[in-house]
Amino acid sequence: MKAPIVAVVITLSALVFTSCSRVPEPATYDYTHQQKMQSGHHWDVLATDIATEINKALVLGGHVDAPVYVRPTCGSEDTPCTPAETSTFDEAFRDLLITRLVDLGVPTRSVPDPETIVVHYKAQPVYHHAYRMRTLKPGLLTSISAGIIVLRNAPWELATMAIAGGIDAINAAYTSLDRYEVVVTTSMIVKDRFLYRDTSIYYINSDDSWHYNTAAKPAEIKLIRGDNRAPTAPQEPDAPPAVPQAQHLEPLDSTTGI
Repeated sequence: MKAPIVAVVITLSALVFTSCSRVPEPATYDYTHQQKMQSGHHWDVLATDIATEINKALVLGGHVDAPVYVRPTCGSEDTPCTPAETSTFDEAFRDLLITRLVDLGVPTRSVPDPETIVVHYKAQPVYHHAYRMRTLKPGLLTSISAGIIVLRNAPWELATMAIAGGIDAINAAYTSLDRYEVVVTTSMIVKDRFLYRDTSIYYINSDDSWHYNTAAKPAEIKLIRGDNRAPTAPQEPDAPPAVPQAQHLEPLDSTTGI
């Protein structure tokens, strides 16, 4: 008697679940790495890499002797930043990139002219509201568990060295995950054609995100009356209070006393 009942329950359950609408299951990306920029040295590493790639593009494109001019952009490549629109990163990265181009022997101009090839770059900070979960590298826990099992009966000296090596590896690989990233794009255009273009994405510390933001203009404070009323015309001063007139008193009659 039980077998038919179980079959009926399974059939009804299948009908219920199959009648519900289905959506694609969320899937994550493969495990990858993304570097985190936390110092001026990291900006210099990026500038060195970009300068090397620009030099290669100039050589391969037949522009070995063409001078270049470096400038930040605010929007498209046709929209250069004004001095008030540049960020701390914009100014520092321009100096670093010019230095690395000069080190490589690339003719670099301090002002643009019709012969120069302009190197454009732009940094876009990105803020994530949602909390993002970190995951360990696949296989890491398995390796640690296997190491513990293998070293269970090893001499304490060998076990200590293995534990210290593991701590060093974790300390070298660990970095915090903040809510900010920055997208840095560099391009070089010759006759409306991209001769070179690179876009790199980095994590940055949330407390350092202001490095990539343009300095805000000072706010204008409009002065208004405290009671928020429109000003009124000045009024005439109040008239001084009237002085009472002295009363004239008749002398008393000496005979009647009145």
